[in-house]
Amino acid sequence: MRRKAHLPSKICAVCGLPFAWRRKWARDWEQVRYCSERCRRQRGATDPAPGVAPRATPAPGATPRTHRR
Repeated sequence: MRRKAHLPSKICAVCGLPFAWRRKWARDWEQVRYCSERCRRQRGATDPAPGVAPRATPAPGATPRTHRR
C-alpha cells in the first residue's frame, strides 16, 4: 500500500488547496481540476453559496496551509 505523501497531487482550481490522487480518479486524473463536488459546483459562480464565507487570501510571507482538518 502506498502512503498518501507518495501519491500525485494537484491544486484545486476553485479553493486553491492541494488534493491527492484517489482511486476513483485513476482513469481521468489528467482531467480532474476540483478537490470536491462542492468546488466543482462553485466553479462558475461569481458569488459564493449563501452561508459560505469567501476564502481569504493569505498575507504576503504567511505560511500556506497544506492540508484540511
